[in-house]
Amino acid sequence: METGNKTVITVETEVNIPVEKAWDVWTDPEHITHWNFASDDWCAPHAKNDLRLDGKFSYRMEAKDGSMGFDFSGKYVEVIKFKSIVCTLDDGRQMRVSFNDAGSSTKIIEQFEAESENSIELQKTGWQAILNNYK
Repeated sequence: METGNKTVITVETEVNIPVEKAWDVWTDPEHITHWNFASDDWCAPHAKNDLRLDGKFSYRMEAKDGSMGFDFSGKYVEVIKFKSIVCTLDDGRQMRVSFNDAGSSTKIIEQFEAESENSIELQKTGWQAILNNYK
């Protein structure tokens, strides 16, 4: 992942499922809507995912009370099934997700370029919370 001088944040988790199932839960819109939010007062009401080179994704994230929300979206620049996904977010930042097969478990490492609106710690905490929800 080319990053230039940008700060890259890394979050990770290990799930007790084989890599094929971890990949499916990560990439299938029906699964994404069940985990792609950072706290219980948020939700992911819909997701679209065209998982291929130059394919696009869009995941809606919003507060359950309707007070705020946004689309998390981008375009895939590399997809290696069961191994890694690299994408460019719509704001130009790069993100990589690696799936490390450990037999009956999978270690997922997510790296993304930090944005400038929120602190590094807040971004890391939020993205880790989403990853914990995935787990």
